[in-house]
Amino acid sequence: MKVELVQLAGRDGDTAYNLERTLQTIAACAPDTELVVFPETQLTGFPTADNIADIAEPLDGSSVRAVQQAARERNVAVVVGVAENDAGTFYNTTLLITPEGIALRYRKTHLWASDRGVFTPGDRYATALWKGIRVGILICFDIEFPESARALGQLGAELILVTNGNMDPYGPTHRTAIMARAMENQAYAVMVNRVGEGDGGLVFAGGSAVVDPFGQLLCEAGRDECRQIVELDLERLKAARSDYRYLDERRLQLPGERIEHADGRRELLIP
Repeated sequence: MKVELVQLAGRDGDTAYNLERTLQTIAACAPDTELVVFPETQLTGFPTADNIADIAEPLDGSSVRAVQQAARERNVAVVVGVAENDAGTFYNTTLLITPEGIALRYRKTHLWASDRGVFTPGDRYATALWKGIRVGILICFDIEFPESARALGQLGAELILVTNGNMDPYGPTHRTAIMARAMENQAYAVMVNRVGEGDGGLVFAGGSAVVDPFGQLLCEAGRDECRQIVELDLERLKAARSDYRYLDERRLQLPGERIEHADGRRELLIP
């Protein structure tokens, strides 16, 4: 599976600018790319409590529809973040959009300091089947909690996609965390972070990375805008799980209601 990591500098609150760059990037992806991954809240940037009602969009809004159209035209799947407005409740949301539409929606469950008072935390973890691979999504601060990735592992995730908005001085924290989360769940992990400056004096740390199911870094970006293309060897999933499987060996299981959907999605509700 060929994946493109798109590490960009965004503009907080400037959806038109962010959307234009997103669509340009999708249009320019390699012909055989199957998955394009962007940073956290790529479409809207990070809102504040004062402006979120003006910035956040419903998932059937114009920005998400435009990304859906671009995914259909290039026959590629896109992982992209947005400040979501669900009937007046706001979520930090990442979507897996395939040429057929929205295949997976995840609302950030662990809110960072600047998220609190702006977003409502999500209430579930979810995976979906895409091209025969079970895919799950996490967002930024989530990966600092082993239970988040373990919830996806418990749902059978083989590929963990992380949209990131991690800032200085926490780049090394996420480098360590994403390697551990991949190894613990014997799954691929793809993490794409933002770069450049944001509102409030933030400087985003970059460091987008792909980690294999053994916890080994396959690629790692610097601090500048870039596009990296990585081929995931899915046979390594089998190799990593051939001698032992952490999910089978563990003595504790995460609580929560598990829901199986007819379309192949699985959810674990947070108790």
